[in-house]
Amino acid sequence: MTAALRFRGPVLPEGETRDLYVVDGHVTYEPQAGAELVAEGWIVPGLVDAHCHIGLDEFGAVPEDVQEQQALTDRDAGTLLMRDCGSAADTSWIHGRDDLPRLIRAGRHIARTRRYIRNYANEIEPDELPEYVAQEAQRGDGWVKLVGDWIEREAGDLTPSWSRDALDKAMAAAHENGARVTAHVFGEAALPDLIGAGIDCIEHGTGLTQDLVETMAERGVALVPTVRQLQNFPTYAAAGREKFPAYADHMEALFASRRETIGAAYDAGVQIYAGTDAGGVLPHGLIAEEVLELTTYGLTAYDALGAASWRARTWLGLDDNLAEGTTADFVVFDRDPLADLSALREPKRIVLRGAVVA
Repeated sequence: MTAALRFRGPVLPEGETRDLYVVDGHVTYEPQAGAELVAEGWIVPGLVDAHCHIGLDEFGAVPEDVQEQQALTDRDAGTLLMRDCGSAADTSWIHGRDDLPRLIRAGRHIARTRRYIRNYANEIEPDELPEYVAQEAQRGDGWVKLVGDWIEREAGDLTPSWSRDALDKAMAAAHENGARVTAHVFGEAALPDLIGAGIDCIEHGTGLTQDLVETMAERGVALVPTVRQLQNFPTYAAAGREKFPAYADHMEALFASRRETIGAAYDAGVQIYAGTDAGGVLPHGLIAEEVLELTTYGLTAYDALGAASWRARTWLGLDDNLAEGTTADFVVFDRDPLADLSALREPKRIVLRGAVVA
């Protein structure tokens, strides 16, 4: 038995001011004699980065010491649960470290041959897709990541990576192995087949149309738009303009319409979650910036924070949002983040698995 810890303040999402105690790593609201008051402030269920890449940099897999630093950087920003959306490195060792965030791995990206970032993915052809989906479903933690579109050299623009038949078989293989499927998609053309085949989530989603967002809402298909990452579209366009002018124009058009597109998904009732796309291009520790940027796409402060906290935790299977007896994963802030989301940049105390870690 360890000494009880006491925290006091409004507990989100309800916002009721309470005394929250941590006893042997779990939450209780039953008063504990002699409990040490650790912090007062706004208490938020552990933050979630629903799209990041532990174990990657711009060149591919990184060693364990770099993986550790990536995870610590996210943890110290208040991110206590991460969905890793594809990594060339085996990061399963993180599961054994109680001082590092909870990690839900999607295995390695699955992409078409020579149609993705070098050293990142299993690069295969469509007839191999079901086999590789089953493989990554067994290696991961309940998710598989597809690369749904990428630049195709002959076309000079984004084109779909997979046939509908391959996708139908791949979704069946994933679901038979207890995994959900998500896909990187920038453009428009790949989305109808992915959604029609029964995908569970779309990453980025800048090519979505009104009919597709309505279908997503009806079927419960989630969207993780990675809005900080979308700011890089003009850079991608400029890099490809000389060889692929049609691609460059396309990326610029997707960038110009991004807020309208993601806002339409939100208005249609699509469940949106916060993901920074850290690893590769962007650094780790950006969850506060992702939440703030989501509000420029039309999300309320409550929905933007929920997308990176209580709603995201439930979606990812941790329906433990500081209820009596659940694991104590939470962040304390000096200011009300719902009144000013910039408070998320300055965590006061971070509690992971019942221990004060930062």
